[in-house]
Amino acid sequence: MTLAPGSAEIIGELATTRPAPAGTAALRAALHARRMLLLKAVLVRVERSGASLDTAVRARFEADWALLERAERADPAAVRALLDYPMTGGWLGAALAADEGPALAEQLPYLTGLALAAAVLAGCPVDGERAVPSGRLVLPGLGALCCPSGRVLLGGRPGALRIADSAGAAEVLLARPGPGGRRPVPDGTGWLALRELPGSAVLLDDLDPYRVPAPGIGPEALPAGERPHSAPREWAARWRAARALLSATDPPRAAETGAVLRAVVPLAPSGRPGGPPMSATLRAAPGALLSQLPQDPGDLAETLVHETQHTKLATLHELLPLYRPGGARYRVGWRPDPRPVPGVLQGVYAHLALADLWRRAGRGPVVAYGWRDRAERQFDTRWDHVGEALSILRESDELTVAGRELVHAMERHHVSLGVAARSPG
Repeated sequence: MTLAPGSAEIIGELATTRPAPAGTAALRAALHARRMLLLKAVLVRVERSGASLDTAVRARFEADWALLERAERADPAAVRALLDYPMTGGWLGAALAADEGPALAEQLPYLTGLALAAAVLAGCPVDGERAVPSGRLVLPGLGALCCPSGRVLLGGRPGALRIADSAGAAEVLLARPGPGGRRPVPDGTGWLALRELPGSAVLLDDLDPYRVPAPGIGPEALPAGERPHSAPREWAARWRAARALLSATDPPRAAETGAVLRAVVPLAPSGRPGGPPMSATLRAAPGALLSQLPQDPGDLAETLVHETQHTKLATLHELLPLYRPGGARYRVGWRPDPRPVPGVLQGVYAHLALADLWRRAGRGPVVAYGWRDRAERQFDTRWDHVGEALSILRESDELTVAGRELVHAMERHHVSLGVAARSPG
């Protein structure tokens, strides 16, 4: 069996972990195709649900779906970006996993906020009213409106949507973004807007209900950091300094983190202080970095590179499956617990990118936070760990043809990094 035409080139580009325009474009297309498939699956599930869904629930879903379609016709690019937002993926996964009946019905009101956000971004006029059972209307990628009455009234004009709690407790006027995606300042009360991190379009998302799965993240089952305790000023300061470190070391990689990531999701502080900050990327929501606040900008810079690679590889796996289900587990240098093949592959990819980063940092300009000292300590460790794990993957029978090709290409890049690191100059 061989790879489809063009697949080898995409894998070859992505295997280096370096920013790659063709590879990035392919991943974006794959992500959107996956989102559209899941969105259609939710529609089909609702249509087939029969009497398990209340008539009012079904009517609201149909109205929301019609608005989403109308917005997509008005501005396909804007709605595509919204559908590709990480938390949209989290909602789709939850909706498709919910049991029939009340459990599914509880997931469907999110579509109201999704459709209204699409209307704002596309400049579509909307009128009427919608139910808000949770008491908070979340517009993905934009913000949330407090709705204690459980219903909102909709109005406004083309290019600006007014949303008001039916009892008058809150109201906001949301204008369509300007050229270049510039966000107008909302006018209203009871509105919580998402914040953009400095110098980027990446959002600090501390509002969306689907930003962290219900069980939490990691061994401590960490929940999402909740506003007003999500430390936005500290995140902004660390983000600015971390991006400066990356820009001084490797400008293309700094630009890639801003292009691949769509959101940073603060996690709650650990109950056991003193350890490294927890970070993660969810397969259902690539493009979102879930993380506790790193201790310093150097830690955040490393985390940005690490989790960007997880997003890339998770999306590549949706485009070209890299492995089959299997039960084998292996010891790797960067984790104390044995890892399955998908975990080994994800770790190799992320740590190969870090080895590439540390090689450049070791020869780059002297910057703050002990950056070059860290590079000199870290490169050999990362490079050795990746080499050991690549030998595990090379022998695995759980990899697909695409997975084996990726591993072979990563091996070539791993060797070239070792040669470059040991060459003078």
